[in-house]
Amino acid sequence: MLRNTKTRYGWAAILLHWLIALVFIGQFALGLVMVRIASQRTSFELIQLHKSFGFLLLGLVLVRIGWRLGSKSPELPEEVGEMERRAAPAVHLLLYAAQVAVPLSGWALVSVSVLEIPSMPFNLFVMPHLPLGVSEQAENFWIVGHQWLAYAGMALVALHVLAALRHHFWLRDKVLVRMIAPSLGRGGGQE
Repeated sequence: MLRNTKTRYGWAAILLHWLIALVFIGQFALGLVMVRIASQRTSFELIQLHKSFGFLLLGLVLVRIGWRLGSKSPELPEEVGEMERRAAPAVHLLLYAAQVAVPLSGWALVSVSVLEIPSMPFNLFVMPHLPLGVSEQAENFWIVGHQWLAYAGMALVALHVLAALRHHFWLRDKVLVRMIAPSLGRGGGQE
């Protein structure tokens, strides 16, 4: 089953979800490491890898957003409370916003950098810079913005993970398992 149904996610949504999660969390870890490496050469190579995965993340998230707009998400189980029914879409929207804003702010950062180093995603092609003015002030602004957006994004990821674990271990409903495999999320509703 590729597409979502009324009660469960399809393989497309599941694979995009976990791939984006892996890249987003990996990017955060790589970002922390690459700026703490003593070797300039290794640091430079890690920064180039970070930029490559940043562009990949942006592309994957845009595909995921398009898929989500064209494929309705499964309904929450009946036992989910009203407050959580309102909070869940807001947190998902914020997660999508962070997953777009973090790579875009990184792209802005390399675009305004006074070093003017080209970005070559996975050494395949040169990614053009965004049409922004190059300056040290702009670079400093985007460094701080990129960092804070990444931290905010990771806070949202932590909230999302805690909510999923709450559903699985405390509430014992099917909210988490339907994002693992379509056959595990079979609920009582019609498809």
